[in-house]
Amino acid sequence: MAEHPLRIFTGNAHPQLANDIANILDVPLGKSKTVIFPDSETYVIIDEVVRGQDIFIVQPCSIPVNEHLMELLLYLDAFRRASVHSVSVLMPYFPYARQDRMANGREAISARVVANLLENQGANRVIYVDIHNQAIQGFFNIPVDPLTAIPVLAEYFRKDCYKDCVIVSPDVGRAGVAGKYAELLNLPLVVMHKRRTSATETHTTHVVGDIRGRRPIIIDDVMSSGSVLKQIDALYDAGAEGKAYFCVTHPVLLPTAIQQLNEDDRIEKLVVTDTISIPPEKLSSKIEVVSIAPLLAKIIERIYHGFSISDLIYQH
Repeated sequence: MAEHPLRIFTGNAHPQLANDIANILDVPLGKSKTVIFPDSETYVIIDEVVRGQDIFIVQPCSIPVNEHLMELLLYLDAFRRASVHSVSVLMPYFPYARQDRMANGREAISARVVANLLENQGANRVIYVDIHNQAIQGFFNIPVDPLTAIPVLAEYFRKDCYKDCVIVSPDVGRAGVAGKYAELLNLPLVVMHKRRTSATETHTTHVVGDIRGRRPIIIDDVMSSGSVLKQIDALYDAGAEGKAYFCVTHPVLLPTAIQQLNEDDRIEKLVVTDTISIPPEKLSSKIEVVSIAPLLAKIIERIYHGFSISDLIYQH
């Protein structure tokens, strides 16, 4: 038996993902409980002895973001007070990642605030998947493992029926990520140039690359309001043919995105991972979910046993 036993715990954000990871690792899911009081305060308790153990807590901070983040912070406090050996935060979806700098004067850099909160509450390590800006890793003074779901999602398209496709980056900033997909799948790459007109609206100005006669696979790290869904007009104007695919790591999927997805007959599928729990009312026949649990289980096992994880971290 290891000197410091491995334990997997979960908050309320995505217990199914934590359970899948625990099953792969053949480790029982830790016993804990979260209660939301009538006045909206959060209460957490660990229902077993964890002294001297290596804890991995699974908690993607998706909607409701602040509620899930607060729950995670309280668990970190509880674990620290229970004298664990270490606690690693496995948050596949990192909150506030798009608020990573001051775009205008007198703005909060919210991603830095989240990093400070996790570190100050006693997290020994943070693990996330396909964060919006890789520079956020520098906000931490503790080990950070920036994983990528690119190989997991690319595997979905590694079939003969996708040989007539083209990888599409929705903007210049995602071109490096799109290039990785194109390399893995041996497909051509197209980049859309867009101009942001507001916090939620963008306009595609032109398409760089030859998309004529090909089906588009548009990649991105997160889909929330679904503004990227509106960009396919420019692709078909440039000569795209067949139905489009969207490939996204984090399915935040606000109601506007679900509506656009279901109403646009040009969209064949939205392929996503289960970094975020998708409620039943958001699921549709157009959404295909690929499990990220095997990747996360592998990273936990390697970290726990002290093995290298360099081949699993974000690279492009």
